[in-house]
Parts: sequence; structure tokens; C-alpha cells
Amino acid sequence: MSKIAVLTSGLQYDIVGKNPERQAAITAATAHVTGFLAAMRERGHPIFHLQLLNEPDDPLAERYDGRVPALRGTPGAEVISEFLDPADVIQERSKDSGFYETDLHERLQALGVETLILIGLQTQICIQTTAADAFFRGYIVGVPSDCVFSAAEADRRRALEWLEGYCATVADSEELLRIIDENGGLPRKETKTP
Repeated sequence: MSKIAVLTSGLQYDIVGKNPERQAAITAATAHVTGFLAAMRERGHPIFHLQLLNEPDDPLAERYDGRVPALRGTPGAEVISEFLDPADVIQERSKDSGFYETDLHERLQALGVETLILIGLQTQICIQTTAADAFFRGYIVGVPSDCVFSAAEADRRRALEWLEGYCATVADSEELLRIIDENGGLPRKETKTP
């Protein structure tokens, strides 16, 4: 039983395909993401893909040119095959945080998970809200800086700074793997407010 799990966010055809900026960001990050996922699977850590599924009548769902993306049962809602392994877990969600009105916490607790590593899109939205919700629930949180991305690089940098200052260990994927291998996990973040 692994005490560490990886949560991916936004690695879906519709979500990534929204605009050229997102497509370019994921293209630049793909080698890091697939390498990190493979390394974590090799070490026996489960991978949970947080699959955003929108309702067609959800007034809060963002429209892409008037169309609600990532509808259940559509190809655009699927996790991009390049990042998916048959052993991975698909965790449905309807909002930015993977914990909002889902059974994610219960599923992780059943596996004995204590540490979560978050990767994917967008750093300043889904990664940040899921990290905060994980921290509030007592998880140790890690974010590999080369495995998270945003359409705007300034948004990614700002979110990483916030995550590091508040609730997560932020380092590149190689450094996080080194820390995990040497220490059996990541250190718990100590929050100090000014």
C-alpha cells in the first residue's frame, strides 16, 4: 500500500485543446509529465486522473465558443491516452478542486495515502484549489514545477510561488523523486503567517 498518490488535473482532450497557448504549454511539459508518471508507477504509487465532467446546463461551466466542453461520454472529456495507464484510476469531478463534492478523500484514505503529488493544468486554478483542499484535509502536498502548466506562464509562476509559500513542497520532478527516494516521502509543510 502506497502512502503517496499522484493526482493529475486537466489532462483531457477538450481542456488541453481549448487554445494554442494550452497546447503549447502541454507540448513543452509532456516529456516531464510522462516521465514522472512512469517513475511513480514504477515505485508503486497510484495515479488518479481528476476528470472534469461538465453538465450541459451548468451555468458556471465555461463555454468554448458557445459549447460546453468535457461532457460525459464525449471524446473531449477523455483523459489524453498518452498520460493514461490501465492501472490508473479515473476520479470524476465537476469543479476545479478534485475534492469538491467527490469521494476522492475517502478513496485516498482507504488506500492509506498521506502524500499527494499534483500535476497538470491549470496551475493557478485546478492545481492550486486541489492543493489547498488537500492541505486542509491533512495531506502532505508536492508539486513538480516542470509537470504543471498554464496557458500564461505568469499565472503558473505566481501559482507556484503561492503554493510554495503556503501548502506545498515545490521542486522539479527529478528533485521530488530524489527526496521521495531518499526519505520515503516528502516533508510536511510548516505554515508560518507573517
